Amino acid sequence: MDEKIVTAAELAEADVLPHARAVHCDPNAAQTAEQKPLPKAVARKSVEEKSPAEWAYERLILYIKNFEEQLDEEHEVAMGFAGSSSGAIRIEGMGFFDPDIVTFYGSDESGARTQLIQHVTQLNVMLRAMPKQAPTAKPMRIGFRLAADLEAEDVG
Repeated sequence: MDEKIVTAAELAEADVLPHARAVHCDPNAAQTAEQKPLPKAVARKSVEEKSPAEWAYERLILYIKNFEEQLDEEHEVAMGFAGSSSGAIRIEGMGFFDPDIVTFYGSDESGARTQLIQHVTQLNVMLRAMPKQAPTAKPMRIGFRLAADLEAEDVG
């Protein structure tokens, strides 16, 4: 029997890092956000050191970025409302307000400016692929900008 020896530091680190898992029926499916290594910027603090809003914000960034990585050049990420017929918001920005608020900024399908303010206990986001607003323009990739902002915050 090969047993791996684990140090006290490794045990302590494993105890404060988030745990995630995902399984897909297609073995060739793209990696999910849960299957990818946690970026240093997200792992810089333990789960206990973050407010529910900050922790939700950071994980949403990982999901949005992963979703965008699978989009073609004709689509952008939008957010649909589960359990509602309110349509979708093209995600153009995102923020959080400690301890428990996450905010989405964007525009709806008609182009009207929108903002969704949501308590973390009510967070229920459905990511959708939406055609670009301008067919000739390069698609907006908010997930990549949000991830870059997290990394910049970690450095600065």
